[in-house]
Parts: sequence; structure tokens; C-alpha cells
Amino acid sequence: MASAAEQLAANLNFGAFGKAEDLKKRLWFTLGALLVYRLGTYIPLPGIDPEALRQIFNANQGVLAMFNVFAGGAVGRMAIFALNIMPYISASIIIQLLTAVVPELEKLKKEGEQGRKQINQYTRYLTVVLAVFQSWGIAVGLQSSGSVVANPGLFFVMSTVITLTGGTMFMMWLGEQITQRGVGNGISLIIFAGIVAELPSVLAQAFELGRQGVISTPLLLALLVLIGVTIVIIVFCERAQRRLLIQYPKRQQGNKVFEGNSSHLPLKVDQSGVIAVIFAVSLLSVPYTIGSFNPNAPWAQKLMSLMNHTSIIYQLVYVALIIFFCYFYNSVSINPKDLAENMKKWGGFIPGIRPGEPTASHIEWVLNRITLGGALFVSAIAVLPDYMRAKFNVPFYFGGTSLLIVVGVALDTIAQTEAHLVMRNYEGFYKNSKIKGRWFNVGQ
Repeated sequence: MASAAEQLAANLNFGAFGKAEDLKKRLWFTLGALLVYRLGTYIPLPGIDPEALRQIFNANQGVLAMFNVFAGGAVGRMAIFALNIMPYISASIIIQLLTAVVPELEKLKKEGEQGRKQINQYTRYLTVVLAVFQSWGIAVGLQSSGSVVANPGLFFVMSTVITLTGGTMFMMWLGEQITQRGVGNGISLIIFAGIVAELPSVLAQAFELGRQGVISTPLLLALLVLIGVTIVIIVFCERAQRRLLIQYPKRQQGNKVFEGNSSHLPLKVDQSGVIAVIFAVSLLSVPYTIGSFNPNAPWAQKLMSLMNHTSIIYQLVYVALIIFFCYFYNSVSINPKDLAENMKKWGGFIPGIRPGEPTASHIEWVLNRITLGGALFVSAIAVLPDYMRAKFNVPFYFGGTSLLIVVGVALDTIAQTEAHLVMRNYEGFYKNSKIKGRWFNVGQ
């Protein structure tokens, strides 16, 4: 009897790629753009002493290590892409929040493509402001860190601000190009590429520590098993959904009579995917930016200690941000009233629920319940590995946040590639099924 791996390999349909010329061009463009991004993470800021920077960075691990992983090592090398795409993400958060409370922005949002372009332009302007603010804080912090800067002064501060801000704007443009001309979401793929690029060095460091006896062999094996189990759980929960049964009665159009049938309204348990995690991490960088303006001040050191990744306050703030953005993303992406109106328009109804407002209330009630479960799941995956790493004193960065982003972005990119193949009338990755249909239903 064939194993599960053999059955999976037998069903893979790589021949579909040979026919999809447009998809191959998109994939090559995506890989080329990510290669350009990786090259930028190795170009250092001018006037920086790499050895002094390395010593300071190694002495201040913690949340900085997490940001360094997201930036593909650019923070530890203080490269031109050290800010990564975080200012753009922060700007997107602020603009989306303002859209919900500012009538003018809400009106623009409803104007279709033209309004969306205008909102995107506002987001870019705000990105420049945030990038200047954060890069100024980094420049001042580097000057206050001893011998890191060869020639401190106004020229170094201005050159650092211009370089880091320019790097962020280039990455924002690169992400938009990947989204338009490549495969997948460009911003998410940039973060994905940074994390994946750092994984080999993290694993090599772990095995080296195991060889030296710093980490016991059972603990190292337990960590590897934990990573594997975490990935399986993430895939399982990211694909999970709640299906609401919808009935359609018999109807007549002209001389044709259509029999009644049924379908499902799929509601994902983790509707926001990795968006909530990325937004939360982006906001967690704000205290470090503020503290970097005067890192030797007592208030700055107190702020840094409170926002250490092992502190209870940091963990609570992180969890609260994830839960908030899970609900916020659902509120802007799913409108129960619109869903109920569309069902009523086509004669559909949920068994036992009256059409119209009662249906909208029921959908909202179900959505709130599963969103809470999804938010708690994401929070647990993001926080528990950090807690265990601190408890067992593992001297290298391993976080559930990175795994969430890597697995989530990979699943989303594969699904978009599959959809592109099907849209072009080719078969998907699998001969007898579609990726988007392989969901786990958590209830009827």
C-alpha cells in the first residue's frame, strides 16, 4: 500500500507549469525582486563600525532579535533596509483606523478604484513621515552607543535618515511591483523572504550550541519536534473554517424552473491570516523607536525593560494587539449585512433563521465566536514559544511569530498560484483537487 507521501507525489501536477508561460514570468519576476531585496540587506549604512555594532547587538538581544529576523538580518548589519517595511505597515494601520472614524476617508473608500488609489497615496505620504521619525531615532541612538559611529554629527544623522527612508520607500515600491506583476502579496513576501533567509543561520547556531554542549541533545530534539508540531497546527488551523448552511428554494425564471439546492457560506477561523501578527509586530517597534532618541536616559531604559520580550507587560500588549487586529480585520473585510442582503436577493436563507436583519445578526454572532478562537490560537502560537525559550534559556531566537508568518504566507502564495493556473484554464497543482477546496470544517 502506498504511503501518504507517495500518494501526494503521484497526484502532483507539475506539467501545468509547462503550459503557463505567464505564470512562469510572474514567478521569475517575484524571485528576481526578492533577490534585489536580499542584496539590499547586505549594504551597510556609511560611517558604521561593524564590529562595535555586532558587540552591542549581541548584548541587547530580545525583541531586537525578532525584528532582525523579520528584516532578514538587516538590523544586525544596520543595512540600508534596516527599517524593513514596518513604517509602511504602521502607516497602513493608521490609515485604516482613520477610515473607520473620518467621514472623508470613508467616502473615498466607497468610491471604488479611484478612492482606493487616493487612500494608497495618503498611506505613502504617512510612510515617509514615519520612516523619517524612526530613522532619526536610529541615527541618534547609534551616536549614543559609544564607538559605533566613526564620525558622529549632523551629517551622519541626515545621511542615515535619507538612506533608511529611501530604503523603506524602495521596499514599499518593490512590494507593490511584486503584487502587481508577480505572485502573492509583495509586502508579505518581503517579510517572508527575510525570515526564511535567516532560518539556516538559526539552525546552524542551534546545532553548534548542541555540539558544544550549551544545549543538551534532548532539549535540542524537543525544540525541533516542537517546531514541526507547531507548523502542523498552524496549517491545520489556517485552513479551518466554519460553514453556514444556506438553502435556496425552487424558483422560476421565464419558462425555466430551477430546483432548490443548498450551499455553504465559509467563514475562516483565522480570517486575518498573518495580517494581525504583522500589524502587532509593527506597533511593538514604536517603543524602541521612542527609546532610541535617548537610550541612556532612565525613562528609556525603563521602557526597554518593560517591553522586553520576556516581560509580562510585553506579552499582554502583544496578545491584546493580535486580538484587536483580528477583530479589526474582520470588521473591514466582512460585512454581515451585505452578506444577508445578497442571500435575501437570491432567495437564500439559513435554516431556522429569518432572512434580512436576523440573518445578519446570526452571521455576526458566529463570526465573533470563531474570531475569538482564531485570535487566541494566533496569540498562543506567537507568545508560548517565546515563553518556553526564556524558561529553558535557549540562547538563540526561535519564535512562533516567525512560523506563523512563514506558513501563512506560503499557504497564501500557493493558493494564489493555484488560482492563477485554474483561471488560465490549466489544471492546478493537484490532478484531482484544488488547494482552495481543502479546508477543515469546524462545524455546521
